[in-house]
Amino acid sequence: MGASIGTFIRIGAHSHIKGLGLDEKGKAKFIGDGLVGQIKAREAAGLIVKLIKEGKMAGRAILLAGPPGSGKTAIAVGIARELGEDVPFVQLSGSQIYSAEVSKTEVLIRAMRKAIGVRFREYRRVLEGEVVKFEPHFAPHPYNPYQRIVREAKITLRTKKERVTLTVGPSVAQEMISKGVEEGMVIMIDKEGGHVSVLGISKEASVPKYDVGRIPMVDVPDGPVEKEREFIYLTTLDELDELFHKRYSGGGFFSLLFGGREERKEIDPETRMQVDKFVKEAVESGKAEIIPGVLFIDEIHMLDIESFSFLNRALESELAPIVIMASNRGFTKIRGTDIVSPHGMPLDILDRVLIIPTEPYKPEEIREILKIRAREEKINLSDEALDLLTKYGAEISLRYAIQLMAPAWERAKLHGREVVSVEDVEAVRERFASIEESVKHLKEWEERFLK
Repeated sequence: MGASIGTFIRIGAHSHIKGLGLDEKGKAKFIGDGLVGQIKAREAAGLIVKLIKEGKMAGRAILLAGPPGSGKTAIAVGIARELGEDVPFVQLSGSQIYSAEVSKTEVLIRAMRKAIGVRFREYRRVLEGEVVKFEPHFAPHPYNPYQRIVREAKITLRTKKERVTLTVGPSVAQEMISKGVEEGMVIMIDKEGGHVSVLGISKEASVPKYDVGRIPMVDVPDGPVEKEREFIYLTTLDELDELFHKRYSGGGFFSLLFGGREERKEIDPETRMQVDKFVKEAVESGKAEIIPGVLFIDEIHMLDIESFSFLNRALESELAPIVIMASNRGFTKIRGTDIVSPHGMPLDILDRVLIIPTEPYKPEEIREILKIRAREEKINLSDEALDLLTKYGAEISLRYAIQLMAPAWERAKLHGREVVSVEDVEAVRERFASIEESVKHLKEWEERFLK
């Protein structure tokens, strides 16, 4: 029996969101980029995006505050989409900081430094062109007369304006052989380091062309063979921390023989200071630029007083990202204390954040959200089924209504229907309990449950 192979598609809770759905003047459309309603919150988020792009939000924090299912995470995802791929966006849940391997502050430090990008720019002299002739010269191995090694190679490169013949050393020649460099290929050789890159096969070359396993076709380079090119590398402070940590935490020769010491889970402050110094020097010399990204901490009320104290101090650092927090709590105790505070956060943190409130969705907004989710999950709903789900979303919760769609769709298919009917929705409604019904069930059978 044959099996069809298709593209794997992961439909997430917010995979339909493409942005904040704003017009040119920053006004929110009722439906835009997968978001519905929350007009004031989306317009406020749009202003935050502008400040981030202009570099005026570094070291500041935003709090998305609202009841469950009011679109806080959706707005944060919309902000990430608006910022684009170059701006780092790191998502962290408040409960993730409690790890047995590393301390709470280490988790927060890593998350913050992952959210700070560094773009390095480097100019290097390279040799670039189509390979017209490649002649490696071999010599007997000094220790094994039955083996030959490459001694040097002569290579002729051409561009549209120039043809140059060069002699390259054994390391470059060996790398060219290992990468299968042949006549007709367009290559680039780093003149300082000797690294060889195969860019493709020249469109003008008369070489065999394959449909499978082929090398991309490229144009013959223009200008001289030897030229200066700019290379751009995008990384984060956290990746540089790991690089410096591995470089300076080795145990030498004996660690290779006996396994060495166990690598530390946490990176010491001295290493991070070295990284910061290295990055600042690169920025001052014009070789790098810092890209402040966004750290989104969901369930911020899960942090304890120590974590809040650290976060408050970290926001004052020179190299601090934009921190977006979300909480669905009202007045509750700050974790680790008996102090009751709004959103379960200390007042000194709340005093320095911009708060964006979100409100419960109205029935007409719930209806549009359900239509978007149904379209994203390729579920066909009848108008009557959509009306019933909208009613459940308003009376129970939006999340509950969304979660009923998939089982209702499966039931419709089992009964040979291509559209979800009211009967399908009512059937799954009877079989899947809401939170209130689950609590009622728990109280009814409380004596039978384990304590």
